[in-house]
Amino acid sequence: MLVRPALLTSLPPSPLALFGREGPLVLEIGFGDGRFTAELARAHPEWNLLGAEVSAASVARAWRRMKREGIGNVRLYHGEGGFALRNLVAEESLFRVYVNFPDPWPKKKHQENRLLREPFFRLLSTRLAPEGSLLFTTDHEGYFGFALEEAGRTGLFRVEVLPPPEAHLRTKYALKWKAEGRTFFHAVFTRIAKDPSPFPPIRRYPMPHALLQGELPEDLALAKTVLPLEKGAVVLLETARKKDGFYVLAHVEEEDLVQDLLLEVRRSAKGVYAGLARFGSPLVTEGVQRAVALLVEALERAGLRAVQRSY
Repeated sequence: MLVRPALLTSLPPSPLALFGREGPLVLEIGFGDGRFTAELARAHPEWNLLGAEVSAASVARAWRRMKREGIGNVRLYHGEGGFALRNLVAEESLFRVYVNFPDPWPKKKHQENRLLREPFFRLLSTRLAPEGSLLFTTDHEGYFGFALEEAGRTGLFRVEVLPPPEAHLRTKYALKWKAEGRTFFHAVFTRIAKDPSPFPPIRRYPMPHALLQGELPEDLALAKTVLPLEKGAVVLLETARKKDGFYVLAHVEEEDLVQDLLLEVRRSAKGVYAGLARFGSPLVTEGVQRAVALLVEALERAGLRAVQRSY
């Protein structure tokens, strides 16, 4: 039920690879505790439902709910909705998208963090099937107007402002805010054209590592080593000594993808190995390769010599 992109043979995966069957593909971004997702899955057993959620605790609660209720047509991804849309969904394959009560990022300086911006709508137009639609419900009037303007700027959607369906008001936050007497806003964005720009899935790379020769230092001063990327950064956070080398915790941010990695430096029969530790099955991206390269550069500054690089 849990989607781990690194374990998929291709991006985007086929419906058979992800669900074991064909069927209308529906994406929910920000599923919270999964109660709305479960209701959709029960009402439409023929749908293949993919959910994306950034909160690990919410993913765990939703997973338990699906297991408890015996729901089999749902797959859950822990991560950004933009990543799921671009990398887990094939072009023109989406029947519908649901976005209920996303974070409004109310401060003007934070509006670039909002999900429903023009770049998202342009990407969405390439993933929705003709006449496919996004259903958006919120209690934040400012964000609602913002989303209408951003979608309208693309010229790719027909927008209808409607009363919110009752099912959309049974989510965790909707029930709370309904009791507080808040007003709700709802719109349907139906695709009428497709953006001509290419939006290819993220590129995957072979497992990066290097072989070095020389003596390991007693310490590696790597804390908070930062390497800026075009749309993110690599940060080596901290180092822990182990019997035959070091573990290094790294944080990698790329567009719509955040990963924490465990890197490893250890002695081997052929010298000193530096690369990914066997932990967590990260998706090997350019940022992951750059994290390993950053570690190797630090080892070279400490006096070791790289004799083989695989990145």
